[in-house]
Amino acid sequence: MFRGFNLTGLSESDFKEQYVANRLERGTQLFAKDRSAIKKVLDAFITATRTIDGSKLQEYWFPQIKADVFISHSHRDESLAKILAGFLSIEFGLTSFIDSCVWGYADDLLWQIDNEFSKSGEDLFSYQTRNTTTSHIHMILSRALSMMMDTSECVLFLNTPNSITSKEVVEKTKSPWIYMEIGMTGMLRRNAPDRDPVVINENFSGHAKTASFHVEYDVSEALSALTQLNAETLRKWQEKHSGMGGNALDTLYGLLPLQGESDKTAMKGIP
Repeated sequence: MFRGFNLTGLSESDFKEQYVANRLERGTQLFAKDRSAIKKVLDAFITATRTIDGSKLQEYWFPQIKADVFISHSHRDESLAKILAGFLSIEFGLTSFIDSCVWGYADDLLWQIDNEFSKSGEDLFSYQTRNTTTSHIHMILSRALSMMMDTSECVLFLNTPNSITSKEVVEKTKSPWIYMEIGMTGMLRRNAPDRDPVVINENFSGHAKTASFHVEYDVSEALSALTQLNAETLRKWQEKHSGMGGNALDTLYGLLPLQGESDKTAMKGIP
């Protein structure tokens, strides 16, 4: 990971209506491709052995997946995340990895594992074994996601009311995956991309399917360390890069001084 960004205030209405469908289609294709690759490998791995090798499972979690941008988001913003991934692909040629294609599969994976290992009767599961399988899969998943963030050049957190709630001056999330991913941005090594020119600047999901049990995590400090982005910055990035060559992310890094401008600037919509 080289840079991290806190993208605030973005919604589908910030994209020009006539371009939303093809961005969503492209993002959905990218999402499905990564999820299919992960599912295929894991399904084969789980059925191949009754003893799960955690190191091997982690190693194969992301088979040959390479991404420029890691998108962290709330499960309620999956459509917006796909539109954003499509936008980055079509406009800048950037490949995005949407985190929910992994943690969205965690429950399916656990169901598959527990049907194989945790049953204590025809319709019963061992509570103790179920706790053990959940702990292991979530730990393996957390590390695998961290590794994916580490190998991506940028981490982009899609900050919406679905992912972050503000109470006075404290920003909190109820998602353990978002909490983990935002926290990891402050611990991952910073790797500058091996190309010229590069503007060097040091700045930076998931869902919990619970009915009545909620935990909140304070993410104020971690979010304050992330570079702020909004729809206006994305539009300026698109406009500037259209007249330039080179890597699109270098263009974005060069635009960072413009972040101090007022967010109240009228938005023109992102093609």
